Amino acid sequence: MVDHEVDIAAGTAVVDPHVTDRRNSPSDGVLARVRNGLAELTGALRRVAEHVLSDPEAAARSTIVELAERSGTSPATITRFCRAMGFEGYADLRLGIAAETGRARSAGWTVDIGREIQPSDPLARVLDQIMAADTRAMHDTAALLDLSEVERAAVAIAGASRVNIFGASGSALVGEEMQFSLHRIGVAAWAWSDVHEGLASAALLGVGDVALGISHTGQTRETIEMLAEAGSRGATTVALTGFPRSPLAELADIVLLTASQATTFRPDALSARHPQLVVLDLLYIAVAQRTHDRAHAAFRRTAQAVDGHKAAKGALS
Repeated sequence: MVDHEVDIAAGTAVVDPHVTDRRNSPSDGVLARVRNGLAELTGALRRVAEHVLSDPEAAARSTIVELAERSGTSPATITRFCRAMGFEGYADLRLGIAAETGRARSAGWTVDIGREIQPSDPLARVLDQIMAADTRAMHDTAALLDLSEVERAAVAIAGASRVNIFGASGSALVGEEMQFSLHRIGVAAWAWSDVHEGLASAALLGVGDVALGISHTGQTRETIEMLAEAGSRGATTVALTGFPRSPLAELADIVLLTASQATTFRPDALSARHPQLVVLDLLYIAVAQRTHDRAHAAFRRTAQAVDGHKAAKGALS
């Protein structure tokens, strides 16, 4: 559904000629230009940018009307977005995205690893590049994160009888890490990546339970379905995502936002992994604080349970 009032307000609020000139640098890739300008966009223009970044190949194939429908805006908003990004019209934007995604499919070293890292670079320089990208992503996430939302999520999990964590692919690995951490402090938590098993488990949740869905783009269909099922049963739903207006964020009761520092040597989804872990570490510690006595007792029991194996390894070494 198109919101014309939001389109008009957003379209007149963000186009700055100085911003446009800066974004139109020929050295910038189209997607990097959109990503760098995301923080300066609001309303409907931001929705367009988020949609383009979440699936650039689909955006390159879309007509202006199709892109407007998929981003919930209007063709006029798409035109304003193109100008805000330094393009004369939609055709230029579309061709730029198509060229960039086409180069990505050709998968040479420069595309997959990028200009930042060369085959002959020493590992010290490679480490510096990775650390710089991760550090920027951490700082951006700290600035973006709403601590009151973390507080709400921690309180819900601390009082939950059951916590389900949903994620696919790389997000599933992050979810498993969170599930392990919560188990260590006595919280009954399960991580699900298979949609059939996840839906079955979500259907058994109820009021007082919590479901956490993890997806950087917020567009992973399986994760959305599992979180929606949990919410329909009365569970409190939490989304961990990089896009506040994504389908996953829209259906969640609580939204935890992360930022990523995408580079040519590591795509968005992988760049989001460390910021996701930082936010979940914060959430885990917040839950442990609110269940201190139970968490302390659980730490002692789990440490005692594995102590014999640690001693045996020490003797063998």
